[in-house]
Formats: sequence, structure tokens, C-alpha cells
Amino acid sequence: MRILVLLLLFLCETQSCATSRPNFVLLMADDLGIGDPGCYGNKTLRTPNIDRLAEGGVKLTQHLAASPLCTPSRAAFMTGRYPIRSGMASQSKVGVFLFSASSGGLPTSEITFAKLLKNQGYSTALIGKWHLGTNCHNKTDFCHHPLSHGFDYFHGLPVTNLRDCKPGEGTVFTTGIRMLVSVPLQLIAIALLTLAVLKCLGLLPTPGLVFFCLLFLAAVILGLVVCFLYYFRPLNCFLMRNHEITQQPLSYDHLTQRLTEDAAEFIRRNAETPFLLVLSYLHVHTALFSSKDFAGKSKHGAYGDTAEEMDWSVGQILNVLDELRLANNTLIYFSSDQGAHVEEVTTRGEVHGGSNGIYKGGKANNWEGGIRVPGILRWPGVIPAGLEIDEPTSNMDIFPTVAKLAGSPLPEDRIIDGRDLMPLLQGKSQRSDHEFLFHYCNFYLNAVRWHPRNSSAQWILTGLAPASVMGG
Repeated sequence: MRILVLLLLFLCETQSCATSRPNFVLLMADDLGIGDPGCYGNKTLRTPNIDRLAEGGVKLTQHLAASPLCTPSRAAFMTGRYPIRSGMASQSKVGVFLFSASSGGLPTSEITFAKLLKNQGYSTALIGKWHLGTNCHNKTDFCHHPLSHGFDYFHGLPVTNLRDCKPGEGTVFTTGIRMLVSVPLQLIAIALLTLAVLKCLGLLPTPGLVFFCLLFLAAVILGLVVCFLYYFRPLNCFLMRNHEITQQPLSYDHLTQRLTEDAAEFIRRNAETPFLLVLSYLHVHTALFSSKDFAGKSKHGAYGDTAEEMDWSVGQILNVLDELRLANNTLIYFSSDQGAHVEEVTTRGEVHGGSNGIYKGGKANNWEGGIRVPGILRWPGVIPAGLEIDEPTSNMDIFPTVAKLAGSPLPEDRIIDGRDLMPLLQGKSQRSDHEFLFHYCNFYLNAVRWHPRNSSAQWILTGLAPASVMGG
């Protein structure tokens, strides 16, 4: 009888540990609109696997990105803090890192959920897009690299996916080229024409050297532009595995399949130990890409093909968890780093942006369409299935939620803006812990959302018109 009691106590303790220390699979889409998944009302895009997540878990209908741009939003997601606290909010119009040689990045003093979980014995991996910097002082210090922020393994894109990375898709630097190249060339052309006319009329004898210098200056400007466009792809569009470059420039051939298989292998390698996997999709940011199995198969052109391929990848991860019988001990989170880039149209007039449903605006502004994103969490047996929560939540909330479930105390030397989601997800609380949420346009406070404690109402105070910013 004593042996039986001890055995039961041991089993209960084992079950308790399993429940309190789950695995974590965090799936982050790029530029996916809240109006894109079927579970949020889309009737024409096929997202059966994302919908399956929602059916088996909780769907958040007021889930908000901390920023409408990739870099600051991801910094907030990783640290649970407004990006302005970590310096990951730009004072200029360009609000993200565009070059692999950028010296900025997520400060080494910041604590990510990966660092906390690694200290708790978790195996940690980030596969896909990082976009939070790489180096500080030289090309080998890797001070901003994922491996310097708590991840044991990294395989993916250190910067971001851009049109310039895919031949034939144009460039994101059109405005800059127009300002820095077209205008000077036009001025040079006007100067040449004016000097030539004055010389022909005999009003201003102009040495031939002046014409030569102006023509040489024009040639230099054109040469610099050509060199920039030619070398941007190999210098900025490459894949890394840990600290090594594995493909330069990157190839889009079966890229989603390659990254998905690597994510599945990480799960298989760590099936016996607690793990954290962040699968950060390149989809559906432009340049859009999809394999031959998905190209031309959707009702929404290249964008739909890309979204449906990402949904396939989500299904592969769910299948691996089922295969290894890990689903009941794994908290899965699916979201997007900001709203859809609704203005994204190619030079050929093809719409390459998604849908933000009924909400105004999109990526790069703080209208609701720019910051309201899908938010789905599933943990069978712990989180109720099929629940819908209409309370304001943030992607910053993942940090304290994951930390507490992993048994890690929160850092006490800094403000954590995120709130633990579990009371809300389990029905122990009916209200969000966020009375206020602040919305920044890069460095500048743009709006404040107020959810009074004694009311079900929500108010949004806008101090400035939602300014547009540039980003990838």
C-alpha cells in the first residue's frame, strides 16, 4: 500500500511538473492581417491549420502589436516592454533595420523570454526572421545576434525579406533613389543645357572642362546607384545557421519547406526535454514567394499562395507535436508582428498586401488595422477550446506568460509592460490587466487606449494624426 501511495504521489508530481513547465511553440507571421485567417472571418483564403488552432484554443479579438513596424514590434514581443524603453524606436522616418551592416540592434542589456527559459533548462531556437540586429563594432562580435539573446540555435534571415532580395520584384528604395539620384541628375541636366545654350549664344564662354566635370558627376551618381542595387542582394539577403552564413544570396526555392523541416527536427531532437521554439515566418512580407505546390492555387494571387503555404507550415508543426505526443504539454501561440501592408502594390499593379478586415489603416500607421493582429493560443486540457476573448491584449503579454509558466521570476530591475495572460485564458479573470495601452509611431506617442476598471467601454485618445513611417 505504501508503495502504491508513493507511486501515486510521484505520478501526481510528474503531472504537476508537466503542467507547470510546458513546451512553447511561438509562431509569428510577418504582415499578416487580422482579416486574412478563416477563423477571423475570411471566406476565400484557405487557412485550415490556423483555424484548427483557434478551434482547439482561445482566439483573441483585441490582440494588439506594440508597434505597426517589424523591428520595434518584435523587440516588444521578445522583451515584454515597449520598444521605446530599449531604444528600439527610431526618431527618423525609417523605423526598421534595412542593412545587415547596421550597427544598432536589441541591446545586450535587454532580457528576452529566451534568456529566461534557457536559465530554466529549456532548449531554445529561433528559426526564420530575426530583424533585431546582428553586430555592434565588427562583423564577428554578434552582440545583437539571436545566440546572444538566449537562443541556443538560429537558422534564418538576420535582417528582413525585401523586394530587393528577389530578382525582378523591384526595390523598396524607390523614394530614396528619386530624392538622392533623380533630383541631382535633373539639376545637372538643366545646368548642362543652360550652359550649352549660353555658350552657343556667346553670352557665357564655358570651358569644356566644366561640361566634362558635370558629365563625370552624373556618371558617378548613376554608377553608385547601379552598384548599390547590384550588391544589395548578396550583401543583405542571406541565410545564417548560428554564426555561419549558409546561403548568400538566399534562394527562395522551397525556403518555407526548408525552414519548416528544420523546426520539426528541432522539436524531434528535444522531445524529451522542455523546449522553446520561435518559428518566425518570412511570409507574408514582400517579396512574396511560394513553392510550386502552392503557386497559382489560391483565389488571391501571389499573396494568397503565400498565406496558404504558411498555413501548410503551421499544419506541419501541429502534426509533429501530435506524432511525438507533445500536443497536450505544449503551449502554441500564433500571431503577426503587425497588420497587413494594404498599400503594397507592385509596379505591374498586382496587390501584394493582405486584409485587415473591417479596420481602417494598415502596417506603418496606428489606425486599428496597423496594430490589431490575430492572436491564438492553444494548450489542450489547460486552456478551454473554442473560447473567444474580446479584451485588449498585447504581443508584449507573451513574455510574462511564458516566463511564469516556465517557473522563471520576472526581472525586477526593469519595467515589464506585458501582463500574464493565463488568468484571462483560463476564465479566472474576465478583464484584461491592461487599463492603458500606449501606441507609438516610432519614437513618438501617437495614441492611448483606455479600458476603465469600472466599465466595459474602451476609449482611444489620439494626440496626433497617425503618421506614416517607413519599414520592412
